[in-house]
Amino acid sequence: QQEPEEKKIALELLETEQAYVSRLHLLDQVFYTELMKEAKTGKTVPEEVVKMIFSNISSIYQFHAEFFLPELQKRMEDWNRNPRIGDVIQKLAPFLKMYGEYVKNFDKAVELITAWSEKSPPFQELIADIQKRKVCANLTLQHHMLEPVQRIPRYELLLKDYVRKLPPQSPDRGDAEKALEMIFMVAKHSNAAIAEMERLQNLWVVYQRLGLEDDIVDPSNELIKEGPIQKISTRNNSTSEKYLFLFNNMLLYCVPKVIQVGAEFQVHLRMDVEGMKVRELKDTEFPHTFLVSGKQRTLELQARSAEEMNDWIK
Repeated sequence: QQEPEEKKIALELLETEQAYVSRLHLLDQVFYTELMKEAKTGKTVPEEVVKMIFSNISSIYQFHAEFFLPELQKRMEDWNRNPRIGDVIQKLAPFLKMYGEYVKNFDKAVELITAWSEKSPPFQELIADIQKRKVCANLTLQHHMLEPVQRIPRYELLLKDYVRKLPPQSPDRGDAEKALEMIFMVAKHSNAAIAEMERLQNLWVVYQRLGLEDDIVDPSNELIKEGPIQKISTRNNSTSEKYLFLFNNMLLYCVPKVIQVGAEFQVHLRMDVEGMKVRELKDTEFPHTFLVSGKQRTLELQARSAEEMNDWIK
């Protein structure tokens, strides 16, 4: 007799979970533990660095090995009498928020492995030694570390499939649908963590280009648009090259530095967005011009095209 489709998917969930737990074991109990032991001797790499690389992998490993996998195994052994996994996954879902921290840290972790491998040959050797072991299956530490990042999307796919294949009158339908919704929210949560990390990284790069003036550096700012612009001087009917950074709360009117040591731009003027007015100017001599007037002063600016001008105005 053919196994029902939903049971096949539940079994696939169990099998991938077993493989996943052994991957987590490798990360936490082998790589992390052995690198930490070496770090304590003070010869390879600071302990802090090892902790930063592995983030909260220990909590993730314990949760899956001691709670989720055993619960799933019990369910599958009892499937014929009680064919359901939805309730177990509902218990799992809130804990998956722990992944936010790991996912957010992932790029930094990979950078640290690369940097310290160059800086510390013993560190690189130890990683290479572990990677040669059979349990590593010829894959690098970075490759194994990607697994937790990919696990939540995998749960989501399997569970979607499971819900699709469930017979309408299945006792697991309500629980499974609720579990899917919860997993979906967690996946969104970890994507939001990645998006926020990227936003902060990009913001930091902009601050460095501006020379890190401390009254400008604020993590809550959002960069909306940046680009070169011509400033029109009505006094002598000429234009000069300037550069604008538009944030959610201020417009920075900058001059590109000729000698770029450190910063690329010098901030000539900060205008508050609050109370700012913008309008197009119909100027035959200078096409694509617009006027920006704020509390601090008024600027007459020229874009390179009508499209670019409309972008700035918008």
